[in-house]
Amino acid sequence: MKYMIAAALLAASAAQAEPVKYVLDASHSQIVFSYQHLGFSTTYGMFSGFDGEIMFDQENPAASSVSVAFPVRSMLTGWQERFDHFMTAEFFDAAEDEMVTFTSTGIEVTGETTAKITGDLELNGVTKSVVLDAVLNQIGDHPMAGKPWAGFNGTTTLVRSEFGLGQFAPFVSDEVQVMISIEAMKAE
Repeated sequence: MKYMIAAALLAASAAQAEPVKYVLDASHSQIVFSYQHLGFSTTYGMFSGFDGEIMFDQENPAASSVSVAFPVRSMLTGWQERFDHFMTAEFFDAAEDEMVTFTSTGIEVTGETTAKITGDLELNGVTKSVVLDAVLNQIGDHPMAGKPWAGFNGTTTLVRSEFGLGQFAPFVSDEVQVMISIEAMKAE
């Protein structure tokens, strides 16, 4: 009888668990994007050092959420002239404070460590719903920081013309592959 009561109490406390706030570790969070250039090469760029938070419900991952924001001008292209071109009116025409944002609107758990995260991506003044294929890499205590930590990867494909960035398509691919890898620490 006492085991049944203990099990009932554990089940009740698990059912009442709430999401825990994690903040991104900017030094270990990157978004890498790639596109085909005239059929000759694959060109890469990256965003790094950005802010965001995850409200993570480990017992019920579908009840979790994520939000991320970073300046367009934090884009790294590996070549200053390409960056300068991307910031012109032909592409972003980005002001110093123009942000890219992603806010989740739903999470569909697809496996023990996988999910599809749907959210609103605001890019270049356009907001579209996108789906990220996400993987929980690991959750546990960080061996150096000594506190709860989580790591996730995600992928999606964006169609840049849908965000008003279709210059030179289809010669420069309209589809942009996006790879995301983030670490997040439990908020204090």
